[in-house]
Amino acid sequence: MFKSFFYLSLAALVGMGCSEVSTKSDAYSILKTKEYSSIKGAEIQDPTDFEWKAETVADLGLYRYQIPASSWNNLDVQKRTYVYYLGQAGLAGRDMMWDQNYRHNLEIREALEAVYTNSSDKSSEAFIALQEYTKRVWFSNGIHHHYSMMKFMPEFTRTWFEEALQESKGTISEEALQAMFDSEMDSKKVELDPKKGLLENSAVNFYAPDISTAEAEAFYAEMIDRSDKRPIEYGLNSRLYKDTAGTIKEDVYKIGGLYGPALERVVFWLAKAEKIAETPRKATALRKLMEYYKTGDLKIWDDYNIQWAAAVEGDVDYINGFIEVYNDPLGYRGSYETVVEINDVDASGRMKVLMDNVQWFEDNSPFLPEHKKDKVVGVSYKVVNVASESGDASPSTPIGVNLPNSNWIRAQYGSKSVSLGNIVYAYSKAGGSGMLKEFSNDKEEIALAEKYGDTAGKMHTALHEVVGHASGKLEEGVGTPKETLKSYASTIEEGRADLVALYFMLDNKLVDYGLMESTDVGRAEYDSYIRNGMLAQLRRLEKGADIEEAHMRNRAWIAHWVVEKGGSEVIEKIEREGNIFYDIKNYEKLQGLFGELLQKVQTIKSQGDYAAAEDLVEGYGVKVNQDVHQQVLDRSSKLKSPAYGGFVNPILEAVIDKEGNITDVEVNYGMTFEEQMLLYSDKYGHLRTGVRK
Repeated sequence: MFKSFFYLSLAALVGMGCSEVSTKSDAYSILKTKEYSSIKGAEIQDPTDFEWKAETVADLGLYRYQIPASSWNNLDVQKRTYVYYLGQAGLAGRDMMWDQNYRHNLEIREALEAVYTNSSDKSSEAFIALQEYTKRVWFSNGIHHHYSMMKFMPEFTRTWFEEALQESKGTISEEALQAMFDSEMDSKKVELDPKKGLLENSAVNFYAPDISTAEAEAFYAEMIDRSDKRPIEYGLNSRLYKDTAGTIKEDVYKIGGLYGPALERVVFWLAKAEKIAETPRKATALRKLMEYYKTGDLKIWDDYNIQWAAAVEGDVDYINGFIEVYNDPLGYRGSYETVVEINDVDASGRMKVLMDNVQWFEDNSPFLPEHKKDKVVGVSYKVVNVASESGDASPSTPIGVNLPNSNWIRAQYGSKSVSLGNIVYAYSKAGGSGMLKEFSNDKEEIALAEKYGDTAGKMHTALHEVVGHASGKLEEGVGTPKETLKSYASTIEEGRADLVALYFMLDNKLVDYGLMESTDVGRAEYDSYIRNGMLAQLRRLEKGADIEEAHMRNRAWIAHWVVEKGGSEVIEKIEREGNIFYDIKNYEKLQGLFGELLQKVQTIKSQGDYAAAEDLVEGYGVKVNQDVHQQVLDRSSKLKSPAYGGFVNPILEAVIDKEGNITDVEVNYGMTFEEQMLLYSDKYGHLRTGVRK
């Protein structure tokens, strides 16, 4: 739940039994006719020589991120090997995310890749359409758009595909074929409108198709102990189904259970990482994580999170688990996600002041007194450089993360917040200024953004993660947000954290702390937030669509609420030459409105007020003015920049001596998106259905 995303302003080794590594030629055997340029991370000193852009596919921009030489060279061979093992563990679970997204995804992926690699018809319009469709499916880890949640429809015919698949020696079931080509079947991955049926209209594979929203809610209502002050994250690592008698059961993700083959390989690599972990505490956390994957016991997951949150020493860290619940319309089930991180010592040191003064922010927040924490515990904040990502974090990646998600663990044991520094930097290198210039009201707004926009974005992310998600508390006896706020829990929480950041962005205290040159940084962020929430983000939507994604919703309901409440005295709507702009007239009054809304939202969370959450989100964050939307689409189309961004990961390669020992790990960047996706399917396809030959 606690994840920040960057919104573009434009935008080893499997199949080896128990062996540890393989030679490079074997590792890349799938790329029989492919070559890629190998660039060692330690050799890259000048980022201007780096190829940040990989390719553009439809509305998707594919980029590369670099592990800075300064970070990589700071690691000795043991730590580099530790990064390698953690990266392999993450990739080993990749198929789980595909299957979680939709029950036919793995079979469809195998069929698509069979045609993609083996078809003799590679110059036809149909094959070119299949290439684009396949890349979109790869990007979204399935056949539904990662943001809009709507199903991609092929621009090639079913007849052509069946003939091409037969020629390519692949097969596919009738039901999976229907899922690909029938626009009415499972058309939406996640439905967030309760009136349409949260489960009934969702294709996501967390619930069997014959389970209704009412049945799932009743199942957990009976199971949850509301008097428990240390509740487990019910349903986080399971799929609900009905047995032959019609009784609802949980199919738990664990070795020997659902996703067992993939989890065996995850644990295989985690066990190697545990043996060379940087500190005893990190080794203890890894042992707990492996025990959790072996048993599926959510109490052990809590024990792991307590150990993981406390393991703050060292240069290398990771995220690994079934974590964020955005893809579950009921907010219970976590999507598989991994990130491997190398600490950016200098950048982390500069931001340490936030971590040291988090209590000041809590004490000076506009929350009602009863909703403030007396003592904010154990907030750890670092700027990190990503070395590897998988599952829900790839190709579309967050730029900031705050974990664990359990409220009681955060309150009693603290949390870790990270900003993904090299991801943010890669976006800035790959992006452009077209959207800024198109949607800014005047030259002064553009100048402010060009001077302070980079700092403003980083400051917002830091405040969102470190202060926002760590702040506030529930009233005694109130259930967790997923129980009380249900489908609105994610957008309320993300909006609450955004509002914390926005409220303090104009505070001179940040200047006193040395975090900002002046409060003009906050003004630049206010401009950006209103510009994006009111206009720019609408280019991500198809004409006529509602806003579905949690972060997009929260930016919309925040922006529209303050525009309405402030009126033209605070934010003026300007129409010029048929185009709409927004001009902030009074930044201080806007800060007051952000504070007023923040108090309202914290009260909604603290009291579990579903009706108030529904009124706020549905009233301000879902519906789109179609005339404004068309205008945004028209203005954006001429810029020809992708609406969404994601990344091709670096490839970590183990260098092995004659005795089979790892003597170093090299970082290679030249692989294309196509090559990487085919490599991943071949080497990490632990849940493959056997359809692809």
